[in-house]
Amino acid sequence: MWSYEKRLQYPVKIKQTNPELAQVIISQFGGPDGELAASMRYLSQRYTMPYKEVTGILTDIGREAPEMFHLRGLHFF
Repeated sequence: MWSYEKRLQYPVKIKQTNPELAQVIISQFGGPDGELAASMRYLSQRYTMPYKEVTGILTDIGREAPEMFHLRGLHFF
């Protein structure tokens, strides 16, 4: 049995917000040229690759984005 406690590993105390910086960070992660979009391109290309030897490489590259490791628990990979 286990119990789930929703809390941060380290306390976060935000003293001042910075919407401009937040917008830059969000665009780098989820924008059209962000890490997530690049990773998804590699992972989708692996399904149309005619050479089976290369599909593993495309999968590995697509999974190397640091953000993708957070999705491992969702059983996508």
